[in-house]
Amino acid sequence: MSEINYVRGDATVPSVRGVKLIAHVCNDIGGWGKGFVLALSRRWPEPEAAFRAWHRDRAANDFGLGACQFVQVERYVWVANMVGQRGIRTGSKGVPVRYEAIDAALGRLADKALELDASVHMPRIGCGLAGGKWSRVEPLITERLVSRGIAVTVYDHGD
Repeated sequence: MSEINYVRGDATVPSVRGVKLIAHVCNDIGGWGKGFVLALSRRWPEPEAAFRAWHRDRAANDFGLGACQFVQVERYVWVANMVGQRGIRTGSKGVPVRYEAIDAALGRLADKALELDASVHMPRIGCGLAGGKWSRVEPLITERLVSRGIAVTVYDHGD
């Protein structure tokens, strides 16, 4: 079985051939304005617009923890908006990250990656503003994606 490939760089510019899925974690309250989403929005307006519409119309769709929205931004590039955090603040119920929601969204991401024959690219999802621990997220990625033969690259931003 292959492993996750770790590189230093920007997950919004994967330098591999073929179809690419850029995955990141969103919150369940429709907020978009801090963290990795800013890098996405600097490159493409579509993921934010699609996410906001998905949240706005949530009574009539599948928006919620564990859901995944796929937005095509270039011929060979898709962005996966994965709802994996409850709210945006650490409070009495702990940090916003929801590992079970990330796990469910990763399952949907895997299905889409296989359908598109795509590689997956992401920052350390759920570990920035969501407050998660990589030691809990990494095994989910290995189980849901790597074990199914999907090439996964995780980007650590080089400053």
